[in-house]
Amino acid sequence: MKKQDTKTTDSKPHYALLDGLRGVAALLVVWYHVFEGFQFAGNKPVIDFINHGYLAVDFFFILSGFVVGYAYDSRWGKTLTLGGFFRRRLIRLQPMVIMGAVIGAASFLISGMERWDGTHATLWLTFLAFVCGCLMLPALPGMPREVRGNGEMFPLNGPCWSLFFEYVGNIVYALFIRHLSTRLLAVLSFALCCALAWFAVTDQSGYGSIGVGWTVDRTNILGGMLRMLCPFTMGILMSRLFKPLRQARGAFWTSAALLLIIFHIPYIYSDGALSLNGVFEAACIIAVFPLVVWYAASGKTTDIASTRICRFLGDISYPLYIVHYPLMYAFYMWLIKTRQYTLYETWPAALAAVTASIILAWLCLKLYDMPVRKWLRNL
Repeated sequence: MKKQDTKTTDSKPHYALLDGLRGVAALLVVWYHVFEGFQFAGNKPVIDFINHGYLAVDFFFILSGFVVGYAYDSRWGKTLTLGGFFRRRLIRLQPMVIMGAVIGAASFLISGMERWDGTHATLWLTFLAFVCGCLMLPALPGMPREVRGNGEMFPLNGPCWSLFFEYVGNIVYALFIRHLSTRLLAVLSFALCCALAWFAVTDQSGYGSIGVGWTVDRTNILGGMLRMLCPFTMGILMSRLFKPLRQARGAFWTSAALLLIIFHIPYIYSDGALSLNGVFEAACIIAVFPLVVWYAASGKTTDIASTRICRFLGDISYPLYIVHYPLMYAFYMWLIKTRQYTLYETWPAALAAVTASIILAWLCLKLYDMPVRKWLRNL
């Protein structure tokens, strides 16, 4: 297969367009969290705009499965050991997890360690939450180190819940999934798709959405595992079966536009026993996202502008996802205190939060993440 504009990691190229789409999804997550702030501060039942932005996490998982399967499946027993795999994944993921905890702790300290209910946490509990965040040790709702008081696994940087499940997925892959034949992997993937569809369509979350996984209870752990394992396993299966489409012109722009539309679809209300919103979510995760990834992986960038855009978006995608939410905490607190609940009222502050998140992500990438990962690889 001819591929253009790919970089090489350990002699294997990776897909530039998938990097770009990961960046698009990360930007849409930041945009989604702006409107989540209006919903949270205004105590609204649903998010008014970009309602399905949380599905970006499921898209990330299918991308991750595809890339992990493509990069590592053929190396086991040749140039890759179990310890080597875990070392590579830790070097890739953990430096920014720690930076996210640092920024999250700094944001909380600057806010006076104020919880959402107006009370204040202690410095000791904040430090404990920081250490546990660095070590990816989730907090249980209501325990002392759950310092913000909203039940988050990682109260200083909420989106790290998905990184927790990403680590679980990598462990399951290394210990179990990689040993499966393609046929057995297809059976497992089908079973997980059925389980995820059941969870979404029958509204197991209880609030008409599959946007679970961020806290520690039965529903969120089950939903979080399904949200990770289903698309992650599909991604690995796709990496084994992948054959590029012959006609995939404009794949990046078409795929990015499709993600933009999907994430902006309003909440779908229903009165029956089945959740129509869950049907939409399951269809996106099980059918639409795999097609988007397959289509994008078949394409290539053919001009300098698209190449640079994909490279930039791919480079900042992970740092942006990790560092933006501590800034959103400050934005949310400001919304609550000023009692402003719409973009019309707050667009300068919202734009500043998004812009600051992108700049902070780029600085973390260039000044911290890239140098630290290079140093760790050379140890």
